[in-house]
Amino acid sequence: MSQTASAPSHVEVTPRRAWRALGVLLIGMFMSLLDATIVNVALPTIRTSLNASESTLSWIISGYALAFGLALIPAGRLGDRYGHKWVFFSGLALFTVASLACGLAQGGTELVVARVVQGLAGGIFVPAVTAYIQLLFTGRTRGKAFAIMGAVIGVSSALGPLIGGLLIQAFGDTNGWRLVFVVNLPIGIVALIAAFFLLPAGSENHGKSSGVDVLGLVLLSGGLVAILVPLIEGQDRGWPLWTYLSLVAGVAMIVLFGAWEVAVAKRGKSPLVPPHLFSHPAFTGGVILALVYFAAFVSIFFTISILWQAGLGHTALESGIVSIPFALGSIVGASQSGKLAARIGRRVLVIGAGMVALGLTALWLVLLLSSPGGLTSWDLLGPLLVAGTGSGLFIAPNAQFIIATVDRPEAGAASGVIATMQRLGSAIGIAIIGSVFFGTLALPTNHRPTAADLATGFTHSAVSALAVSAAFAVVAFLLVFALPKRAESAPEGALQLGGADMEAEPLDQRHRGS
Repeated sequence: MSQTASAPSHVEVTPRRAWRALGVLLIGMFMSLLDATIVNVALPTIRTSLNASESTLSWIISGYALAFGLALIPAGRLGDRYGHKWVFFSGLALFTVASLACGLAQGGTELVVARVVQGLAGGIFVPAVTAYIQLLFTGRTRGKAFAIMGAVIGVSSALGPLIGGLLIQAFGDTNGWRLVFVVNLPIGIVALIAAFFLLPAGSENHGKSSGVDVLGLVLLSGGLVAILVPLIEGQDRGWPLWTYLSLVAGVAMIVLFGAWEVAVAKRGKSPLVPPHLFSHPAFTGGVILALVYFAAFVSIFFTISILWQAGLGHTALESGIVSIPFALGSIVGASQSGKLAARIGRRVLVIGAGMVALGLTALWLVLLLSSPGGLTSWDLLGPLLVAGTGSGLFIAPNAQFIIATVDRPEAGAASGVIATMQRLGSAIGIAIIGSVFFGTLALPTNHRPTAADLATGFTHSAVSALAVSAAFAVVAFLLVFALPKRAESAPEGALQLGGADMEAEPLDQRHRGS
């Protein structure tokens, strides 16, 4: 009787509290994802304003993505142990301060360091968003909450280039790019005040969550940095001996990381990346798919933004407008992906990845066959719309199909690995594409480059870079067939963006039970 009597109270009270908390959480999610896309249109103005090197531009994107990805799993586990409210609050506060530091940076090195801190902070607070959705919602309301989160992801990605272009257009090249970062300051302050008062603090699992595998994190971080540094800096410096030694050292550290994770698991401890997940060949293929796919599609905006502004002389706003077809297609595709995944299974991923590969290949052909001086945004509209729609169809259900390759109790750990690999794919993709783009850039040295010289040189480099992006997309399309034809729903307690498995019990019930 007591359970029956308490049910209406739970139905009435929890949603109001939950929806207020969700609004706060999604402000943070919006900021972190906006910053991943808004900066693309600012790269050419940063290049001229700070006299930044080509490698610095790559680090601005790659450093953010790498730090973001490496923080996801440890942050999720810290939230499980100490409470997601304070992990979210701390990460958001650091993100806000780092955004201000980005806007005040006086040199390329300062900006890169601030961007890395900003990415680290984003990786700290973002896992709390999905953790709270699991904790605060049940049944259909949880599905609605995740759907709203998906819409925020799509809208923030779509608005990023436009907002960046508008800020630079309104305030000029010198100060406009700084406001691209500083715009986070008032939003962050409001979100911090709201988080302090509106987020419930009852998600602590003292004694239930294992500690962070610190040595594993150090080996993985060190190995990835040792690989990324020569990929980004090598072209600028003429590929000296240390770049090759760094690559070898990075691979060796990754191998040591794998051996250490196996040793940690054998001792009954909790490794950063559970080795037994990779006993499923389909999961291994899915993880590689996540890495390759994000390397393919994130890098195209890096290429297009620099081509459009530095090569063809367009404004930052015009550069932002070019990306609208992709963003709109992505929103439309994402809105239909769930229904299609339920109806046709893996074929939605095949269609999505195929459209991305087709769109990027068409984009490469347009640049290859067009006259550089006569290229317009209308020439790119069709390929970007196709690629964007395919991306929307692919990204939303992709993790669910990869998680379906492992046993249900492993879903939480698997989702953390997938989210991390997506961010690492972004970092590696930018590193490789940046190296190809600037490595093939040929401008006259005996005189000041004319507009025609810039258009020809940058278009040629963009063709080379997009060829690599399209090749990544084709490989991703082939890897889709490693996934199961149908994906069962992940366990309700599986955390979606990093962290350990979590009980999906609503916070209000938790408190009443205690």
